[in-house]
Amino acid sequence: MEDRLKQLQAEALEKIEQAEDLKTLNDIRVAYLGKKGPITEILRGMGKLSPEERPVIGQLANDVRAAIQVKLEEKQEKLSKLEVEQKLAAETVDVTLPGRPVRTGNHHPLTAVIEEIEDLFIGMGYTIAEGPEVEKDYYNFEALNLPKGHPARDMQDSFYITEEILLRTHTSPVQARTMEKHEGLGPVKIICPGKVYRRDNDDATHSHQFMQIEGLVVDENIRMSDLKGTLEVFAKKLFGEDRKIRLRPSFFPFTEPSVEVDVSCMCGGDGCSVCKHTGWIEILGAGMVHPNVLEMAGFDSKKYTGFAFGMGPERIAMLKYGIDDIRHFYTNDIRFLKQFNRA
Repeated sequence: MEDRLKQLQAEALEKIEQAEDLKTLNDIRVAYLGKKGPITEILRGMGKLSPEERPVIGQLANDVRAAIQVKLEEKQEKLSKLEVEQKLAAETVDVTLPGRPVRTGNHHPLTAVIEEIEDLFIGMGYTIAEGPEVEKDYYNFEALNLPKGHPARDMQDSFYITEEILLRTHTSPVQARTMEKHEGLGPVKIICPGKVYRRDNDDATHSHQFMQIEGLVVDENIRMSDLKGTLEVFAKKLFGEDRKIRLRPSFFPFTEPSVEVDVSCMCGGDGCSVCKHTGWIEILGAGMVHPNVLEMAGFDSKKYTGFAFGMGPERIAMLKYGIDDIRHFYTNDIRFLKQFNRA
């Protein structure tokens, strides 16, 4: 029995010395010191030995186990250090290599125009208001002086989800909701940017989903001249100080009087293909808030007046950057987007 234990010790120490990785070392540990290993079997058979042999063999078995355990720990520490050194060598970074340039993206032209418009109106004291894209018929139409059956509803062919729920056709519902929250007390001074949806065939100038920015001011003694002055500042800041605007009579159910707003063309009035040789380009619709809209939102129309305007950022971006097809904004063509430097 003694010879067997000494033989096991010699075999184990030799294999430990030859081990080249931690997995092999662990296999040796299990083979010699595990529950099914030869040393454990010898200890389990101690009952068959004579009383005189038991203490001798027991002590020797423990000494062999201890010697193997010490050798395993020494080898494990050595292999662990070696493994770390090899890993560090494999992951060494040459800090003298030139860095890889980080390619920055561009602002989408539509995003750039929207942010420019937002910054302009924030500088004029406006706040940004938002509302749901899935809207109630009441806020989308009825609260804006468009009762059920009104013929002007046909101008905005809508995506209805139920009879009373639809995808909003303009951001005007945000104005109605904001006025309602004010509970008849002014002032209100907001712009409402966001997506809107209409049943339209996609072509170079139309899309079934597009952006819109609307503005609203409600307070005492608000006049048409305030609207014109605001839009003049807007046009000059966005298109250039030399630009002029003109107001043409129009009709919108939620404003009275209503106007279409044109900005002078970059051709200086000489006439070109952009302005169709008129010298003017239509950019938005506007007007004084209809008394019915004020009353439905809880405002006293004899005390408060207001103006509203609405514009399409796609239209403005197309004019500002000379883009000839609205579909370019939504096709994610990297060649198109690379043309616009990050602002």
